[in-house]
Amino acid sequence: MAEPEVQRRLAAIVSADVVGYSRLMGEDEAGTLAIMKAHRRELWTPIMEKYGGRVVGTAGDSILIEFASAVAAVEYSVAVQRGMAERNADIPEPRRMLVRIGINIGEVIVDGDDIYGDGVNVAARLQELAEPGGVTISANVQEQVEGKHDERFEDAGAHEVKNIARPISVWRWAPGAAESVSAAIGSSSVLPLPDKPSIAVLPFDNMSGDPEQDYFADGIAEDVITALSRFRSLFVIARNSSFTYKGRAVDITQVARDLGVRYVVEGSVRKAGNRVRITAQLIDATSGNHLWADRFDGSLDDVFDLQDQITEQIVVAVEPEIQARERERAQRKPPESLDAWELFQSGLSHLYRFNKTDRTEAIHLFREAVALDPGFATAHAHLAYALCALMPFGNAEDTAKAVASGRAAAEQAASLDPNEPVAHFALGRLHIFAGEVEMAIGEMQTAIAINSNYAGGHYGLGVAYHYSAGQSEQALPHFDAALRLSPRDPLRWVTLINKGSALRVLGHHDEAIAHCRQACQFPDTGFLPYMHLAAALAEAGQKSEAQAAVENAMQLQPALSISFLRSLYVGMHETPLKSVLDSLRKAGVPE
Repeated sequence: MAEPEVQRRLAAIVSADVVGYSRLMGEDEAGTLAIMKAHRRELWTPIMEKYGGRVVGTAGDSILIEFASAVAAVEYSVAVQRGMAERNADIPEPRRMLVRIGINIGEVIVDGDDIYGDGVNVAARLQELAEPGGVTISANVQEQVEGKHDERFEDAGAHEVKNIARPISVWRWAPGAAESVSAAIGSSSVLPLPDKPSIAVLPFDNMSGDPEQDYFADGIAEDVITALSRFRSLFVIARNSSFTYKGRAVDITQVARDLGVRYVVEGSVRKAGNRVRITAQLIDATSGNHLWADRFDGSLDDVFDLQDQITEQIVVAVEPEIQARERERAQRKPPESLDAWELFQSGLSHLYRFNKTDRTEAIHLFREAVALDPGFATAHAHLAYALCALMPFGNAEDTAKAVASGRAAAEQAASLDPNEPVAHFALGRLHIFAGEVEMAIGEMQTAIAINSNYAGGHYGLGVAYHYSAGQSEQALPHFDAALRLSPRDPLRWVTLINKGSALRVLGHHDEAIAHCRQACQFPDTGFLPYMHLAAALAEAGQKSEAQAAVENAMQLQPALSISFLRSLYVGMHETPLKSVLDSLRKAGVPE
């Protein structure tokens, strides 16, 4: 007997699902069922009949409806969502019944009253990509309905979804989304850019086809906003503003104009089984250039731990990249046109070059910045640090003068803004140079408490521990944190040599040598990396290599001697100081 011929036809399919239905049922099963039935009886069914729809499947909180045309399917869906918004208006938010709707048009297999096939499956995936209260349609539906109704759908790009081989081009609609954003920001006004780097973190797209991952995607973006907000050198748009763009296809340049920012972070989350992949990118919205992009993979076994790890990795990439771009912008402007912020950024670019000329210029620029803006706490703090950083190039008299000037600048920074971590870092550095190591430890701990992502604070605390007696072991995790938190820092070599020094004290000679060799690869470092490499090599018994490192160091600092270093390492406890000087004597450094 021949198999019956398979019947196929083209159909517009609407897939609808109630958000959080299991939670609602768990809280009030009878009440939730009653409300669901009322919505179907009073709203969904009358509108469906008006547009000629036919129910082809139900399953508790979901419904599948077939329409003869894409226009009818879209007009039905929008009418239902507007009706649901009205019915939910007076209901407390936790008890509101919100619906996601997806629409596709495609060929279906007909089996009695049921329909099957790829067209139906795509509609279900589109429904999962819709935001609560919104409608998501495929590109072929958009082609069918464009110009035939009054609603505006926005292009949300291509999405890969579960069990569908090809990416789906998605368009989204949400009630009042565009109107509410325009009203909030003013369609004709352009906000001026703040006087420091400004950034908005957009909600991360959930590309998993799993609406339950929305919380994870939102959590990543929210945590990045919070972490970046701890950097007082950044102007960060609040979550309530940046999240008005959730679920919308956006023009990054327009977002930047609307929010008054120069930089935008956007990203996506895709889940596959128990694995998740997060992508993120930083964009200079004034030019449209992508400054940084990366992806991160992890397991959802401990979702909150993973969220923290991803947040940290994004922040430690984004913040230094922004600061680097700001320094480049300041360097491109003529000196006479620089404002306080740009003078400060230009000063940083000189501070990161380890020679007397650049360090002196950094001090000059920081002083100009605070003269223009006496309340600029970060500039006062960096002035203090720059004065300390000049010490390796001077004599004891210069050192004493620099310590006094630096302390005044650091105290001014802390009084202007007690929550500026760089101010506490600068104070900590001054305490080290004054031999007040315990006070230095306290200031560095305060800097980290204010901003746990502040690499300078971890570096400074590591130095303070290393400079005190018998605490080099405690220094190591803070040096590691600084290296992790600032992987592209121009002054990364400073952390490497200090960690190498601590490892040498602890007898880990191979690791000490490796860290010091790595530091020697950086440009504009001066003699210090070679000096620390010589000490590590001498302790490892590699005398000829140690002598070669000393020769390299003395080419960069002809005054290198034990007495010179005693004047340089003001504040170091006698125990670690004796250790490094004894190692250098073995390497051949003269008295």
